[in-house]
Amino acid sequence: ETYLSVFRHHRGLEMSGADDIEADVTVDESCGIPKVDNNGCELVHYCGDDCQMEHRQDHEEACKERSAEFRDEILFQQPEGTHHGDCPICCLPLPINEDKRSLYPCCSKLICDGCSYAYLLQDRGAAEPSCPFCRHPLAKTQEEGYMQSMKRVAANDPVALGKLGEMQDDKGDYDGAFKYYTMAAELGDADAHFDLADMYRNGHGVEKDEKKILFHLEEAAIRGHPCARFNLGCYENMNGRFERAVKHHTIAANLGFDESIQVLKEHYKDGGISKEDFAAALRAHHVAVKATKSPNREMAARAM
Repeated sequence: ETYLSVFRHHRGLEMSGADDIEADVTVDESCGIPKVDNNGCELVHYCGDDCQMEHRQDHEEACKERSAEFRDEILFQQPEGTHHGDCPICCLPLPINEDKRSLYPCCSKLICDGCSYAYLLQDRGAAEPSCPFCRHPLAKTQEEGYMQSMKRVAANDPVALGKLGEMQDDKGDYDGAFKYYTMAAELGDADAHFDLADMYRNGHGVEKDEKKILFHLEEAAIRGHPCARFNLGCYENMNGRFERAVKHHTIAANLGFDESIQVLKEHYKDGGISKEDFAAALRAHHVAVKATKSPNREMAARAM
């Protein structure tokens, strides 16, 4: 009954009986009042912002440790595939090599060269070439392609926003690049996170900042960006954290990233990875690379 009185007073509620309050309500470890807000680490609960401000210093170190553990749990999960996903036409994983896929500005879709080439053969008698995915007429000029991209930008398409950031970056407009990369990153675009890490590394339009480099590389890696994962592995290598480096390179190898296999080979020679784990990474890498192959893609490679 005392708990209920304090709880209702603390939350500004009227006393109207105990029936509507659960008997097993969890209380704040700091002040004994039933909790209403959770702390981020889920180890300690506070009844509100004021209570958290007053008592958090008693728990700050444990909170930081558990938050870092949560971050690592997310960071070292193996993504199902790369951030590019599957070709929307053949539904096979898109190749890591950007020379083997094309971005169509009309719909912001990445299409594998196999599907683009097959559609070109099928559509070569048409009066006006069109996009293999949305069938929109292809841009005849660079300016027309830019206008198509801007329509996708206006629709808050993260891929189009990221590409616009790249255009500004190439022109040396780092403020504009940072703006559009940030917008795309906030919408979950892995490439934009990777590009932001690059800006913080080079100091282009922003001050060099190692923490922000690592943050954006991690965000990209979590979303399946194999090059970001590779860079994180190299960073851990340079700082002597070889166990973490091996984890990063194993994840990248499992996504089909060739460079990480070469790094893991060096770790195997040095005894940093077991024979069984290295063999498993080789097999997973082979499976990932094989999954990106198809007769149409091979035909397109020969034709080009």
